Amino acid sequence: MSAVGDAVTMRTRNGRNPLVVRCYRWTRTCVHLLAGVATTMFVFPLVSDTRRRWLVKRWSGRLLRILKIEARVHGELSRGGHVLLVANHISWLDIFALNAHHPVRFVAKAEIAKWPVVSQMVRGVGTVFIQRERRRDTHRVIQTMAGVLAAGDIVAIFPEGTTTYGDEVLPFKSSLLQPIVEVDGHVQPVAIRYRTPDGELAMAPTYVGDTSFVESFWAVCGERALTVELLARPALPAAEASHRRELARLAEVSIRTALAVPERATGSGTRGDPAA
Repeated sequence: MSAVGDAVTMRTRNGRNPLVVRCYRWTRTCVHLLAGVATTMFVFPLVSDTRRRWLVKRWSGRLLRILKIEARVHGELSRGGHVLLVANHISWLDIFALNAHHPVRFVAKAEIAKWPVVSQMVRGVGTVFIQRERRRDTHRVIQTMAGVLAAGDIVAIFPEGTTTYGDEVLPFKSSLLQPIVEVDGHVQPVAIRYRTPDGELAMAPTYVGDTSFVESFWAVCGERALTVELLARPALPAAEASHRRELARLAEVSIRTALAVPERATGSGTRGDPAA
């Protein structure tokens, strides 16, 4: 066997793709992204909300297939309104994994609204942007969320406020849970976990610290296959919690339990968040 053949075989055995496969997936994903942008610009204004949600679900599912990511849902994810979905945050893929099952409206960092190309599509699917460092903007977002929830849409947030490697759950911030308290709805915790074909915790999708989107995207393209698990936990009635902080704590404990991640006395709260 040639040296090139040996290298390809070794990469495949190690669960990594050769360069040609990486480039192929990269190209297919970029084309798919441009198709999504075109859809939000030219198709969304002409169709109903129901049709838009169907298009978002189909586009997200196709993205996962292009990247050879299998989504597995354990439990029942809420499909009705007056539901705030809260999840731990690992990757930019989290959004698409959830939308591939049932489209929801996300609250994302304001920086994403400035991204070239991607921002147009993210805006088109109804994302609510927030500047976390500005308390006044948080108040604005809470009001917007309350209106969206009251109208019957499902909203999703990542209350850790940052991303992790998936081996821990950081303390949940409670401010963005206030809207679900005001509309007397439910919080559904969803635990997210990425695995390799061998069942190990996958590091490629992580988007932590100084890792750029391009670096994370390239790493995902290099994986032979991945699995993203969505572990839906029982919904928590907001009315049964004494305060939104209590509601956040209950959701955090639920996700920790699903991932079997104990609470640590000292966490790595300094991990950066280039993601949503």
